[in-house]
Parts: sequence; C-alpha cells; structure tokens
Amino acid sequence: MINNQTLARPYAKAAFEYASAANGCDAWSGMLGLAAAVVEAPEVAELLRNPRLTRESKVEAVLRLFADDVDEAFRNFIANLGEHDRLFALPTVREQFEVYKAEAEKTIDVELETAYELSAEQLETLAAALSKRLDRSVNPRQVVNPALIGGLVIRAGDLVVDGSVRGKLSQLAESLKS
Repeated sequence: MINNQTLARPYAKAAFEYASAANGCDAWSGMLGLAAAVVEAPEVAELLRNPRLTRESKVEAVLRLFADDVDEAFRNFIANLGEHDRLFALPTVREQFEVYKAEAEKTIDVELETAYELSAEQLETLAAALSKRLDRSVNPRQVVNPALIGGLVIRAGDLVVDGSVRGKLSQLAESLKS
C-alpha cells in the first residue's frame, strides 16, 4: 500500500511550482493550511470516508467550507485532488509544500532544547552561528528541558547535535559498558 507521503509529493510539488511562478507561496501556504485543517476536522474526515458519496460531491462539500477564503486556482487544485480521490492527503500536501517553500527561501526551523532559558543575546548568537554553518536563514525555537542538566540539543531538519550534559553522560556510560 502506498503511503501518504508518496501520494502527496506530486501534488505538493505541483502546488509549489504554480505558487512560485505566480509569486503566491505565502497565499498558497495559508490556503493549504486552511484546507488541511478542514480535512482534519472529524466531521469532514468522516464525510470523505463515506463510500456512498461521489468524488464530485465530496469536492463540493469541502469547497463550500472555504467560502471566499481561496482563489480560483486553489479551487481547481482541490477539484483535481478530489477527482483522484486524494482529499484525505491534504495535510501531507501542506507539510511537503512547506518543505519546498523553506528550501526555496533557504530557511530552516531549528529547535534548541536547553536546560535553562537562554537570553535573547545567547539565542541570537546561536542562531547566527547555525545560520552560517547550515548556509540558511534560521528560525530558532527554544524548548526548556531541565532533564538535560546543562548544554543544549540542536534539531534542524534531520540534523541532531547533542551537546547536553545528559548526552555526554550517556556516551560515557556507553563507553564504560563496552
């Protein structure tokens, strides 16, 4: 069985390419966020799973929920998804669209897990260093976790750097075991 990521990828790529060409990435990002939220609502999710409804009636029902919050091109995009019975994949399409958008804008969301709250100056210094190392604009988000004891854990996409005291102690314990 094909997973949602595989089903959503061509739609996300097509949406991103269209939005980029039309200089409307931010607008499409908002419309995809709205569409994903609509489809994830329990009542709508149940409607989309109903085998007695035609694909056209599912598309009409979803489009009615948007009212005037989406443009004609986005309505056509939703109709295309519905025509291929892929409305359920909208949340994944939105996620992948955001990845394409971040790549194009050379931005990355970075989670900084620290034992203690960092000052604005420390956060700015870390963001500047990460931005230089990753060759991207960094959007830092701090998470305080006292269990780290000290140091920090950096998560940027699939990159994880564990510079925490807890991590160092775990490495030491592991090396002593072997």
